[in-house]
Amino acid sequence: MTAAATRPTVTIGRTVEWSDTDASGHYYNGVVLRWVEAAEAELLGRLGLADLFGRIPRVRFEADFRARLWFGDRVEIDLTVGHVGTTSMRYDFAVRAGSTVAATGSTTVVHATPDSPTGTPWPSQVRSALAAGRAEGSAQPLADAP
Repeated sequence: MTAAATRPTVTIGRTVEWSDTDASGHYYNGVVLRWVEAAEAELLGRLGLADLFGRIPRVRFEADFRARLWFGDRVEIDLTVGHVGTTSMRYDFAVRAGSTVAATGSTTVVHATPDSPTGTPWPSQVRSALAAGRAEGSAQPLADAP
C-alpha cells in the first residue's frame, strides 16, 4: 500500500443551492471553501479529532476553478490529508460533478493552542490518528447536511 493510499480521506456530497450561486447563475468561488470546511469537519470527526476545532486556523487557501457548477447540480467534495508537518497540515481537495472536476486546490491549517501566539507541535494523539490511515467509511459519499 502506498503512502497516498493510507492518507486520511473523506468524500462528502452536496447540492449547489440557490444561495451558492452568483448573478451569473453558477457557483461563486467562496462556496468551495465552505464545502472544504464541511469535509474537514467530517474527516476530523471520523478520526476522533473534532476537538481540534478552534485550534487549527487556516493560514492558506488556494483553488483552481476549472468548470462551472449550476443551481441544482449534485457535487462531491474529496478531501485528503496531503502533508503533516511539525505544526501545520495541508489538505488537498477536489470538487466534482460526475466526472467533471470543477475545482481543485489545497488549504493549510496550523495547530495553535489558545495560549500560544504561534504554531505549536501536533499532539501525539493527533499524529497517531493521522498515521492510522483512511478514516472509517471515507470512501462513501455522505448525505447532504440538514
